[in-house]
Amino acid sequence: MSRLVVVSNRVPVPEKGGAAASAGGLAVALLAALQERGGIWMGWSGKSSGDNEPGPLSVEEQGKITFALTDLTEKDVDEYYFGFANRVLWPICHYRLDLAEYGRKEMAGYFRVNRFFAHRLAPLLKPDDTIWIHDYHLIPLAAELRQMGVKNRIGFFYHIPWPPADVLFAMPVHEEIMRGLAAYDLVGFQTDHDLENFAGCLRREEMGDAIGEGRFMAGDKIFKGGIYGIGIETAAFARFAEKAGHHSLVTKAKESIEDRDLIIGVDRLDYSKGLTQRIDAFERFALANPAHQRKVTYLQVTPKSRSEVPEYEQMQRTVAEQAGRVNGALGTVDWVPIRYINRSVSRPVLAGLYRMAKVGLVTPLRDGMNLVAKEYVAAQDPRDPGVLVLSRFAGAARELRGSLLVNPYDIEGTANAIARALNMPLDERQDRWQRMMDYLLEHDVSRWCDDFLKDLAA
Repeated sequence: MSRLVVVSNRVPVPEKGGAAASAGGLAVALLAALQERGGIWMGWSGKSSGDNEPGPLSVEEQGKITFALTDLTEKDVDEYYFGFANRVLWPICHYRLDLAEYGRKEMAGYFRVNRFFAHRLAPLLKPDDTIWIHDYHLIPLAAELRQMGVKNRIGFFYHIPWPPADVLFAMPVHEEIMRGLAAYDLVGFQTDHDLENFAGCLRREEMGDAIGEGRFMAGDKIFKGGIYGIGIETAAFARFAEKAGHHSLVTKAKESIEDRDLIIGVDRLDYSKGLTQRIDAFERFALANPAHQRKVTYLQVTPKSRSEVPEYEQMQRTVAEQAGRVNGALGTVDWVPIRYINRSVSRPVLAGLYRMAKVGLVTPLRDGMNLVAKEYVAAQDPRDPGVLVLSRFAGAARELRGSLLVNPYDIEGTANAIARALNMPLDERQDRWQRMMDYLLEHDVSRWCDDFLKDLAA
């Protein structure tokens, strides 16, 4: 079996006790695959070397896995990460043309850093290594490796949405981005919609087209494209959530909520998550259903992200002000309608809160998949499961057929869905939950990993 080489923007290096710094399902699956096959996980250390050139790779051996991390200069971080990746690619791929800020130096920085990654990775490779590159930060990496003569099989998984042609083509370097994907042997997308959009972009630009059996041709290059909806470690997370109910902080949260129904939303602070529309929908629900007032608590957990990007700073203020306005208008001496937490919550506590919540609100304006939706389902008590209210614009909507699908732009429709979820009879809740749980148990993150690597090797 060939070694596996994983490359991602950030690397969850396990701590001494063996637990990954990021205990999410993706890290668990990739670490398991690396441990089985042996290999390397390379990426950015998250550190800046300032104005100095980065030193040598920081290499750490743990069992059969080599973790190889590189620093970046401050200029690289600004142009590659905060600049092009997060102020051009991210908004474009989430259909926010109004937020994309193009700058030639940022575009140049993005390709320069990918070239830098290639030069750092190439000396570590063996001829039969299988290379698996992840996400929008590193699209050009295969093309850079090919230019250096690397002939290994290289796969790429795109974790976020792929936009339609009219959106993508607003980006000045869209041709280079698409040619970068054509340099891979296999390109994986979250949903059929993403793959269809990608094929449409190839046709519209007359760069290539689908040629059958999951294959595409771009110029003289033939490569494969496929759908690999990422999962979670379903069975393990379900056991984890059951035990988390005894966590002291979860117990305290339950006592503080008293006998009220809990509605929960968990999102990184990002304009793609539909937070302001969600708060509006909760307010509309409360006003339209006075019998539920003082009987529900909406908990929104929203850790800060990318605070160096101005749009995120402004959004943090906007969401906090909006939650405060609703609490001021609806709250009473003994009832705070919205509890807004602007910090991270530990995974055990989060799992326990999911299990307590009668409604999970996952209503992004656009999302590649959204694993919060899957974690919420996996965390439920089978005897008394909650209801998932899910945006039809999340990739998870293509899989979780037992959810209540909503249009997050339709405030009244989302408000009505919240009311329906809270009033749903037990037998319907159980039926909806069972359908989703069966799917998640079959399509967990290990299967996602195995399916992709099997197709890449084929």
